[in-house]
Amino acid sequence: MFEVLVYLYETYYRPDACPEPEALVKKLSAIGFEEDEISKALGWLTDLAETNHAYADRYPQQTAFSFGMRIYAPQEMDALGTAAIGFVQFLESAKMLNPVQREIVIERALAVSESPVSLDKLKVIVLMVLWSQGKEPDGLMFDELFLDDDEDPEPRLLH
Repeated sequence: MFEVLVYLYETYYRPDACPEPEALVKKLSAIGFEEDEISKALGWLTDLAETNHAYADRYPQQTAFSFGMRIYAPQEMDALGTAAIGFVQFLESAKMLNPVQREIVIERALAVSESPVSLDKLKVIVLMVLWSQGKEPDGLMFDELFLDDDEDPEPRLLH
């Protein structure tokens, strides 16, 4: 599923630049993606679009400027893992994600059938959330999202 998501990000500048679902499925199949992976990816993206819409309707604009602290439920901690939670906190403290985007990232990460979510997959989730909102990551965020963990031996600081 994640390979399909990365392909879509790299191929289409915005989600609305993607072909209609039937044509997209044919194109992805022709490239060599498995039908099951295509179906999972497109379903995940459909749910992401619904989540974006629901959060935009549910939360007023000032929520994006909240300074509150996010407390994770035990089930979220188990499903996400400490590496994913730490990375989300890092992105938020560096102002690369706002609180609404953070919640969407968490919701979409919980929808993945992997526990805990690997850091590489979480990075793709963050990228897809921003892509779905028409936001382009700045240079620093792009480096963070594509930095190989083997290349970064020093721990990240939140301050």
